[in-house]
Amino acid sequence: MTLTDEILSSLHLADKTSVWGTLGTIKPLKNFEPELIADRLHDTLTNKGDQQTIIDTVTSLNNEQRQEVIRLYKEEQKQDLLENVKKAFSGDLERVIVGLLKTPAAYDSQELKAAMKGLGTDEAALSEILTTRSNEQLQAIRVCYKQEFKTDLEKDITSDTKEPHTALLLALVKGKREKESRIIDYGLIEQDSKMLSNLGPKNNPNDAQWITIFTERPKGHLRRVFDHYKKSTSVDIEDTINKHFKGDFQKSLLTSVAVIKDTPLYFADKLNNVMKGVGTDDKALSRILISRSEEDLLSIRVAYRRKYGKSLYSTIQSDTKGDYRSALLLLCRAEDI
Repeated sequence: MTLTDEILSSLHLADKTSVWGTLGTIKPLKNFEPELIADRLHDTLTNKGDQQTIIDTVTSLNNEQRQEVIRLYKEEQKQDLLENVKKAFSGDLERVIVGLLKTPAAYDSQELKAAMKGLGTDEAALSEILTTRSNEQLQAIRVCYKQEFKTDLEKDITSDTKEPHTALLLALVKGKREKESRIIDYGLIEQDSKMLSNLGPKNNPNDAQWITIFTERPKGHLRRVFDHYKKSTSVDIEDTINKHFKGDFQKSLLTSVAVIKDTPLYFADKLNNVMKGVGTDDKALSRILISRSEEDLLSIRVAYRRKYGKSLYSTIQSDTKGDYRSALLLLCRAEDI
């Protein structure tokens, strides 16, 4: 049985987003010996050894283990492992290895800052990160962003985006989404569906109502709201968004719908988009693989294979090269036949 078949056969869980977090490709290394790993990394970096040794070592550990190695490296060598890696690597490969050595909150903070740095804003990256992180992850990101950049994430978002998109992103940053409940509130489903279908002056929906519903309701509840909306209006929620909203606000709402309906499929589609055609968006490619490697990359692989008829592994293999490709393939882990 192939890995894809194995996952599909066991995943009658496919509609239960709470299980996706157990489907990362990176697991804790058994027989973990952090002192030996710290010494191996130091020797390789000091003697300018084979880069593959560092790639293999870093991708064999989960993030908690990497943080322990970084701590021991600092304690024993009186040096910063991240800084030494930056000196030894460059380009796309450096981005991947340094990204893996950061905590998830520090990495997300870095990516959010980069998305708002300089001329132009990477609105897609902002929406992707803020829409796909849990309340707890968003809280950690806010704290880490403040520590790292000496300013509030909310302040940077406000100065770098335009309304009503700003209000949507700030609502996401607050991390106020309600917890999933086993109780189905049919009255609230009908109420939310009606609020989304209500039109105000000049046939414009109420932006604030949409933001509240999209950022505070549990995702399971919202999937039922979208189904009810379709049944009551004969229109998909995506069609309404395309008709009544525009610009970055429209795009972020569509991102939210895609994530809420099927997070692995959302990332499968995004990976396909960043690798198709001439040129690859390597920043987005590495960000997705790093951030989902301990979350749900196995399920993303399944969704990718199912929709596009080819494996994510082989697509990465044909679309990248060198040690950078090696690092990404180790995160992807295996071919799905």
